[in-house]
Amino acid sequence: MYTLSVSSLNEQIKSLLESTFERVLVEGELSRVTFHNSGHIYFTLKDESSTIKAVIFKANAAKLKFKLQEGLKVVLDGAITLYKPRGEYQINCFSIQPSGHGALALAFEQLKNKLSMQGYFDTSRKKQLPKFPKKIALITSATGAALQDMLRVANKRYKLLEIDVYDVLVQGERAAFSIANAIAFSDTRDYDIIVVGRGGGSIEDLWAFNEEIVADAIFRAKTPIVSAVGHEIDWVISDFVADLRAPTPSAAMEMILPDTNELYQYIDSLVSQYNQKILQKIYNSKQELSHLMSLYSQHSIEKKISHKIDEIKQFRDSFNQTVSFKMQSFSKEVDSIKIRFPHVIESRINIAQNQVLTLQKMLESNHPKLKTKKGFAQISKDSKVIDIASLEADDIFDLMSDRVIVSAKVLNKIDI
Repeated sequence: MYTLSVSSLNEQIKSLLESTFERVLVEGELSRVTFHNSGHIYFTLKDESSTIKAVIFKANAAKLKFKLQEGLKVVLDGAITLYKPRGEYQINCFSIQPSGHGALALAFEQLKNKLSMQGYFDTSRKKQLPKFPKKIALITSATGAALQDMLRVANKRYKLLEIDVYDVLVQGERAAFSIANAIAFSDTRDYDIIVVGRGGGSIEDLWAFNEEIVADAIFRAKTPIVSAVGHEIDWVISDFVADLRAPTPSAAMEMILPDTNELYQYIDSLVSQYNQKILQKIYNSKQELSHLMSLYSQHSIEKKISHKIDEIKQFRDSFNQTVSFKMQSFSKEVDSIKIRFPHVIESRINIAQNQVLTLQKMLESNHPKLKTKKGFAQISKDSKVIDIASLEADDIFDLMSDRVIVSAKVLNKIDI
């Protein structure tokens, strides 16, 4: 037995492994997935009790239709290789398929979930399509049957429409870029609607409409976009992002274009409704005019003048009656006054004469000369002439004659 160097041993092991395991299919769960800047993807494949390192290099990684995710169960198709500098063996993957799923089906669900989380499918951002488009763009294959179906329906339904066709690849590796570029360019050309579509096919044939680059172009477009891909049972990512999903290309044209025959019928119905409304308006106006004429005749100037004349006559008759009644009343009162006047005058004269006599007596009784009579004086209290009987004990009063005023105080009062 001879001694080997580490490098020699690793070289023999590498040769043995790679010649023994040239092609293997291994199923397991992805772990520690690392996307390197170089484009290579490194990860670990594991089951309940073991792990093995694996790598898929850039060229093969670019062919993957789905994204490698932590915990995803897959089947690796590859070869066992040894990385001699570290003495580590790994699986060099040629291809990877989801376990129990098709790669395209998984890729579809992954992208659908991703775009849904980013709001690409929100109904609030979907644009309203015009009812009467004047100019539309068709993004499809110029040689496909779908284009002829769409043109046939458009020509039958709405001949006033201007249509521009953008010839693009609708399947194959470059199809998604071709479709996305056509959407971005047509979005700058002032179209009313952009229709993106193709006829039916397998999921591989329709895959260009499941690419993220196409979804991004539809999402960024300012022009309303209709997705019309495949048959009614076919659903692609562009259907969810577009402002309207049509089950088929021909159905798309039926959904976005008005039908000329229906428009003619609609116009006829509008004319009938218009004529009916005009006749109704005329009838209503006649009724209103008749009513106004009746009101006018009832409230005309002549009617008002006649009414005022009648009122004046009533006022005049009422005034004459009132004056006549008043004159009769006044005449009776004058006669009564004539009868009572001499008696009243005589009574008033007698009263006045009596008052004069009374005043004369009072004047004579208060004449100053009477105050000088010996033993008599006028009694006043608080500047008022009073009777002596009204005085009480301790009252202060004045005794006045025509020459003297004496202030005095009542010491005692005796009633006799």
